[in-house]
Amino acid sequence: MKISLKTIPHIANKVAIDLAKSGMVTMTKGLEPVSHEAEKILLHNVKQEMALEEKADLICDENEEDIEFMLVDERQLFFMIKKKLAPEFGVILNYEERYSDISHKILDELYEEDLIIYDVTENRIKNIIYNAITSFIADASEIEDAIMDKIRTYKKRYIPGTDEFDILHEKLYREEMMKRGMQ
Repeated sequence: MKISLKTIPHIANKVAIDLAKSGMVTMTKGLEPVSHEAEKILLHNVKQEMALEEKADLICDENEEDIEFMLVDERQLFFMIKKKLAPEFGVILNYEERYSDISHKILDELYEEDLIIYDVTENRIKNIIYNAITSFIADASEIEDAIMDKIRTYKKRYIPGTDEFDILHEKLYREEMMKRGMQ
């Protein structure tokens, strides 16, 4: 599953909290700077993929007539273009490898900025970061289902895409995150 812009602050907070709870890390300046650095790296990664997808979309749009003429599956073509351009944009498409790479970058940045001190191997700390990211992503679809189930129980009908729906969704999302100790 992809990391979305909306989930970045929550994932960054989970990384900081999980590092603090691990007992293997001392945070020299507290949770907030650790979360901030993780958020910067996650944001950069998501923006790289967004730029890659924009370029792949542009190529598909420019060749729309040929795609229709050749009866090509546009989604499959989009993925093939994305795969071809990924190295140019610095994007790893395999999610397991990508999250491992992000985890390593977060660890490096936290160490370079002197935000954490640890006496265990780098790999153990990287694994805490990796597990924070992947467990959040695994929980994200479950959280989304819970939110939509709650919205459906309301007497008033909320239409996805409206401001009213978005505000309610965000409120319920934060509540669900708090309830699960993820914020």
